[in-house]
Amino acid sequence: MMNEANTDFPARDASSRESTNGKRWWHKFVAVIAVANLLLVFFNLSYIPLRDVYLRYIPAIVHHYDPIKSIEPHPDTQRYLDTVDRATQQFATSGLEAAPTATLLKELRQQSTDLIAENPFSVANKFATFAKLKRRMEYQLDIPSAQQAFATFWSSPYLAQVGWDNALTFFDEKIRPLLAVAYFRAIDENGQFVDYFWQIDLYFIAFFALEFLGRTFLSSRRYEGLSWGDAILRRWYDGLMLLPTWRWLRLLPVLVRLHKSGLVNMQRILAQITHEPAAYLADRTSTFLLLRLVNQTQEAVDTGEAAQAILQPQNYLRVSDIDKVDAIIDRVLKLSIYKVLPQVQPDVEALLRHSLKGAFKESDFFQMLQQIPGMQALPMEVTEQFSEYLAQATYEVLANSYADLQGRELFDHLTQNFKQTLKQELQDKATQAELQSLLSDLLEELKLNYIQGSVQKNPEATLAEAEQLRQDVEERS
Repeated sequence: MMNEANTDFPARDASSRESTNGKRWWHKFVAVIAVANLLLVFFNLSYIPLRDVYLRYIPAIVHHYDPIKSIEPHPDTQRYLDTVDRATQQFATSGLEAAPTATLLKELRQQSTDLIAENPFSVANKFATFAKLKRRMEYQLDIPSAQQAFATFWSSPYLAQVGWDNALTFFDEKIRPLLAVAYFRAIDENGQFVDYFWQIDLYFIAFFALEFLGRTFLSSRRYEGLSWGDAILRRWYDGLMLLPTWRWLRLLPVLVRLHKSGLVNMQRILAQITHEPAAYLADRTSTFLLLRLVNQTQEAVDTGEAAQAILQPQNYLRVSDIDKVDAIIDRVLKLSIYKVLPQVQPDVEALLRHSLKGAFKESDFFQMLQQIPGMQALPMEVTEQFSEYLAQATYEVLANSYADLQGRELFDHLTQNFKQTLKQELQDKATQAELQSLLSDLLEELKLNYIQGSVQKNPEATLAEAEQLRQDVEERS
């Protein structure tokens, strides 16, 4: 049986390690999925502002992601660019004097006028791009009107003068990229742009919803007294992963998951980010807590609640049946008899010796002995021996009486009478008023000195010291 039990322990340990490793692997897997979802969310949020950059350097992204944002090439600019492409082919095959070429140039001039009048860039809020388009054409032809500049540009005399290939090179390099960024977005019945990103995000939301419910359910089963609802409330921040709007709030649960999974140590980053605010917040919080505690204590002292709680504790809330005042006094007596008295016994002897000397010198018996020859030193020797004996006897009497059962009863009776008498004397109005005034002033001095000290000290230095101590403890462990 012993061998079977011994062989069972390693199997249990291995099973426990496998379970722990499995949990760590799952937490890291979920953290990676959360990071991927967060990156996709940020890409979706930044796609519209950065679409021009993607279109210039990574056009494949625009080709695949435009349908998700319901983005289509603007029909006016697309028709304009198609007409330019047809005109380019016509220039190469028929020249500038052919009838089809004249028809295309006339069509381009009309489309240019419509383009300037209707501003296809307004849908995408690219008013700066539209202004840049007009300025480039005006500067190229040195004409202050964009409409006249376009009309002149698409004319046979101008194309023949500068060369149609040079003119089209300018158009392809300076004008076509601006026209290409204009787009059209579909709008739903609520006046909002149609966005199909939710169809992609829905898979992530479903995954995190199942994981959230499963994790909170297991937590409620693992910890006694913790309901499923309480477990959900404790992990409220994971609920941000389920929001279909304000998706940028998922940054908080993702950072928590990364830190808990061990993939990224966020301790140092969080410490540096929150260093200065935490220092001053902790300083103000500690000052507030101390002042509130002192103020409440002052109020209890001034109103007499503190004295009533000690002297008349009928309605005083207790955490146990032990009388704290009696326990403290008993503990102080034990320390005084067994620890303090042995150490101060020489001082007690010196005090008794001094007192006895004074008493003997003032007595008539001492004066009489001084008149007898050879007896002058006797009173001093008697005083030395008697003071030493009295001090030793006092200590032994106290120690033995406190240890002896009958002596302990007498001592307890003395202690009880002493406490009752002290309480009765403390209930005197004049005494209470004096003590309350002194305690109130003492607490006021405590507040003033604490605030003065906190002003003189730098809270950031205190926080840095605490952080250094925490690092030292972690290194030692």
